[in-house]
Amino acid sequence: MKLNSLHDLYLNELKDLYDGEHRIIKALPKMAEAASSPELRSAFQEHLEQTRRQVERLEQIFQRMNETPKGQKCKGLEGIIDEGEDLMDKDSPPAVCDAALIASAQRVEHYEIAAYGTVRTFAQRLGFQDHAQLLQETLQEEGNTDKKLTSLAESYINEDAKTAR
Repeated sequence: MKLNSLHDLYLNELKDLYDGEHRIIKALPKMAEAASSPELRSAFQEHLEQTRRQVERLEQIFQRMNETPKGQKCKGLEGIIDEGEDLMDKDSPPAVCDAALIASAQRVEHYEIAAYGTVRTFAQRLGFQDHAQLLQETLQEEGNTDKKLTSLAESYINEDAKTAR
Protein backbone atom coordinates (compact mmCIF):
# COMPACT_ATOMS: atom_id res chain seq x y z
CA MET A 1 0.00 0.00 0.00
CA LYS A 2 1.39 3.35 -1.03
CA LEU A 3 1.21 5.94 1.72
CA ASN A 4 0.10 9.23 0.17
CA SER A 5 -1.68 10.74 3.14
CA LEU A 6 -2.17 10.57 6.88
CA HIS A 7 -5.35 8.61 6.16
CA ASP A 8 -3.33 5.99 4.25
CA LEU A 9 -0.82 5.77 7.08
CA TYR A 10 -3.63 5.49 9.64
CA LEU A 11 -5.22 2.61 7.74
CA ASN A 12 -1.83 0.91 7.33
CA GLU A 13 -1.12 1.16 11.06
CA LEU A 14 -4.58 -0.17 11.96
CA LYS A 15 -4.01 -3.20 9.73
CA ASP A 16 -0.62 -3.72 11.38
CA LEU A 17 -2.26 -3.67 14.81
CA TYR A 18 -5.01 -6.02 13.68
CA ASP A 19 -2.48 -8.60 12.53
CA GLY A 20 -0.45 -8.07 15.69
CA GLU A 21 -3.44 -8.63 17.95
CA HIS A 22 -4.15 -11.93 16.19
CA ARG A 23 -0.55 -12.98 16.77
CA ILE A 24 -0.95 -12.13 20.46
CA ILE A 25 -4.15 -14.19 20.64
CA LYS A 26 -2.15 -17.18 19.40
CA ALA A 27 0.77 -16.54 21.78
CA LEU A 28 -1.06 -15.88 25.05
CA PRO A 29 -2.35 -19.45 25.62
CA LYS A 30 1.21 -20.76 25.19
CA MET A 31 2.47 -18.16 27.64
CA ALA A 32 -0.24 -19.03 30.17
CA GLU A 33 0.64 -22.70 29.88
CA ALA A 34 4.35 -21.98 30.36
CA ALA A 35 3.77 -19.83 33.47
CA SER A 36 4.30 -21.52 36.82
CA SER A 37 2.87 -18.64 38.86
CA PRO A 38 -0.93 -18.94 39.15
CA GLU A 39 -1.21 -15.14 39.21
CA LEU A 40 0.84 -14.79 36.04
CA ARG A 41 -1.14 -17.54 34.32
CA SER A 42 -4.36 -15.77 35.31
CA ALA A 43 -3.02 -12.43 34.03
CA PHE A 44 -2.25 -13.98 30.63
CA GLN A 45 -5.69 -15.61 30.46
CA GLU A 46 -7.37 -12.34 31.41
CA HIS A 47 -5.36 -10.46 28.79
CA LEU A 48 -6.36 -13.02 26.16
CA GLU A 49 -10.04 -12.14 26.70
CA GLN A 50 -9.16 -8.45 26.69
CA THR A 51 -7.22 -8.86 23.43
CA ARG A 52 -10.24 -10.50 21.79
CA ARG A 53 -12.31 -7.42 22.71
CA GLN A 54 -9.56 -5.18 21.33
CA VAL A 55 -9.79 -7.03 18.01
CA GLU A 56 -13.55 -6.39 18.03
CA ARG A 57 -12.90 -2.66 18.50
CA LEU A 58 -10.52 -2.65 15.55
CA GLU A 59 -13.12 -4.48 13.48
CA GLN A 60 -15.66 -1.78 14.39
CA ILE A 61 -13.26 0.87 13.12
CA PHE A 62 -12.64 -1.00 9.86
CA GLN A 63 -16.37 -1.45 9.39
CA ARG A 64 -16.99 2.28 9.92
CA MET A 65 -14.32 3.00 7.31
CA ASN A 66 -15.72 0.39 4.87
CA GLU A 67 -12.28 -1.22 4.84
CA THR A 68 -10.99 -4.74 5.23
CA PRO A 69 -8.62 -5.37 8.13
CA LYS A 70 -6.47 -7.82 6.20
CA GLY A 71 -3.34 -7.28 4.19
CA GLN A 72 -0.68 -6.08 6.60
CA LYS A 73 1.85 -8.24 8.46
CA CYS A 74 3.00 -6.93 11.84
CA LYS A 75 6.70 -7.68 11.62
CA GLY A 76 7.43 -5.90 14.90
CA LEU A 77 5.20 -8.06 17.05
CA GLU A 78 6.12 -11.14 15.06
CA GLY A 79 9.75 -10.61 16.10
CA ILE A 80 8.95 -9.82 19.73
CA ILE A 81 6.71 -12.89 20.01
CA ASP A 82 9.34 -15.10 18.34
CA GLU A 83 11.93 -13.95 20.87
CA GLY A 84 9.51 -14.70 23.70
CA GLU A 85 8.84 -18.17 22.34
CA ASP A 86 12.59 -18.80 22.24
CA LEU A 87 12.74 -18.02 25.96
CA MET A 88 9.88 -20.43 26.67
CA ASP A 89 11.85 -23.22 25.00
CA LYS A 90 14.70 -22.89 27.49
CA ASP A 91 15.08 -25.42 30.29
CA SER A 92 14.98 -22.87 33.10
CA PRO A 93 13.82 -22.93 36.71
CA PRO A 94 10.11 -22.00 36.90
CA ALA A 95 10.72 -18.58 38.50
CA VAL A 96 13.27 -17.66 35.83
CA CYS A 97 10.84 -18.76 33.12
CA ASP A 98 8.13 -16.59 34.70
CA ALA A 99 10.47 -13.59 34.81
CA ALA A 100 11.32 -14.18 31.13
CA LEU A 101 7.61 -14.44 30.26
CA ILE A 102 6.94 -11.11 31.96
CA ALA A 103 9.86 -9.48 30.14
CA SER A 104 8.51 -10.74 26.82
CA ALA A 105 4.95 -9.73 27.61
CA GLN A 106 6.05 -6.24 28.61
CA ARG A 107 7.91 -5.80 25.33
CA VAL A 108 4.64 -6.63 23.58
CA GLU A 109 2.72 -4.20 25.79
CA HIS A 110 5.19 -1.38 25.18
CA TYR A 111 4.98 -1.94 21.42
CA GLU A 112 1.20 -1.81 21.63
CA ILE A 113 1.18 1.28 23.86
CA ALA A 114 3.31 3.12 21.30
CA ALA A 115 1.24 1.89 18.36
CA TYR A 116 -2.17 2.58 19.91
CA GLY A 117 -1.08 6.01 21.09
CA THR A 118 0.03 6.83 17.56
CA VAL A 119 -3.13 5.64 15.81
CA ARG A 120 -5.31 7.34 18.40
CA THR A 121 -3.56 10.62 17.63
CA PHE A 122 -3.95 10.00 13.89
CA ALA A 123 -7.68 9.33 14.41
CA GLN A 124 -8.05 12.60 16.31
CA ARG A 125 -6.22 14.53 13.59
CA LEU A 126 -8.37 12.95 10.90
CA GLY A 127 -11.57 13.86 12.76
CA PHE A 128 -12.48 10.26 13.67
CA GLN A 129 -13.38 10.99 17.27
CA ASP A 130 -15.36 7.76 17.58
CA HIS A 131 -12.29 5.80 16.46
CA ALA A 132 -10.10 7.76 18.86
CA GLN A 133 -12.38 6.87 21.75
CA LEU A 134 -12.20 3.13 20.93
CA LEU A 135 -8.43 3.31 20.52
CA GLN A 136 -8.05 5.20 23.81
CA GLU A 137 -9.98 2.44 25.56
CA THR A 138 -7.52 -0.13 24.24
CA LEU A 139 -4.55 2.10 25.06
CA GLN A 140 -5.76 2.32 28.66
CA GLU A 141 -6.10 -1.47 28.87
CA GLU A 142 -2.60 -1.99 27.51
CA GLY A 143 -1.19 0.40 30.09
CA ASN A 144 -3.06 -1.37 32.88
CA THR A 145 -1.75 -4.75 31.71
CA ASP A 146 1.80 -3.41 31.71
CA LYS A 147 1.35 -2.13 35.28
CA LYS A 148 -0.07 -5.48 36.37
CA LEU A 149 2.91 -7.31 34.90
CA THR A 150 5.30 -4.92 36.65
CA SER A 151 3.50 -5.49 39.92
CA LEU A 152 3.77 -9.28 39.56
CA ALA A 153 7.45 -9.04 38.71
CA GLU A 154 8.18 -6.75 41.64
CA SER A 155 6.03 -8.58 44.17
CA TYR A 156 7.84 -11.91 44.09
CA ILE A 157 8.62 -13.31 40.65
CA ASN A 158 11.88 -11.44 40.07
CA GLU A 159 12.98 -12.13 43.64
CA ASP A 160 12.27 -15.84 43.22
CA ALA A 161 14.15 -15.80 39.92
CA LYS A 162 17.13 -14.13 41.59
CA THR A 163 17.52 -17.00 44.04
CA ALA A 164 16.66 -19.81 41.60
CA ARG A 165 19.24 -22.41 40.70
